[in-house]
Amino acid sequence: MNLDNELNLLAFEAAPVGIVLAENRVIKACNNTFCTMSGYDSSELLGQSFRKIYASTQEFEAIGNVGVAALSHQGNYSDQRILQRKDGTAIWCNFRAKTLTPEDPISRVVLSYAHLGDLSDRPALTPRERDVVMRLSQGLTSKEIAHDLALSSRTVEDIRARLLKKFKAKNAAEMLSHFTNVEG
Repeated sequence: MNLDNELNLLAFEAAPVGIVLAENRVIKACNNTFCTMSGYDSSELLGQSFRKIYASTQEFEAIGNVGVAALSHQGNYSDQRILQRKDGTAIWCNFRAKTLTPEDPISRVVLSYAHLGDLSDRPALTPRERDVVMRLSQGLTSKEIAHDLALSSRTVEDIRARLLKKFKAKNAAEMLSHFTNVEG
């Protein structure tokens, strides 16, 4: 291996963010930071579906197509999302994706995950509350969330109210700030 290749590998492994190369939502390569964040060894992740880092199959499927349109048109996508760790705890992450194949956006994608905070010290969320929080973090309105989740706007408003009460927050921005406090 030449020096340039060694330096590239070192940079990949030592990057301060989790980096993953995926093909059709299957993990093909990941760095040490991603392994540490997720709680898995690389041998437990390589060749596996991203389903491993979601709390449920429903959440995995719902998030699956989020960002595909942006990847098709712009080549990249970013949001904030929950990563389910091997031990069942969850962390809040900045997520970024860049497709290497715009004609088929998820056939080969480079993903990064930047740890924003541990969710174990926050109130527990139901799967539906998680759905709403993730979409609120994307800047969606209640009406857009309702459409996205095939719910009524009133149901989404009820979930938002429940979340505000759980987090003792006056508004969605204040509630979301509980997720984005970076921990050392």
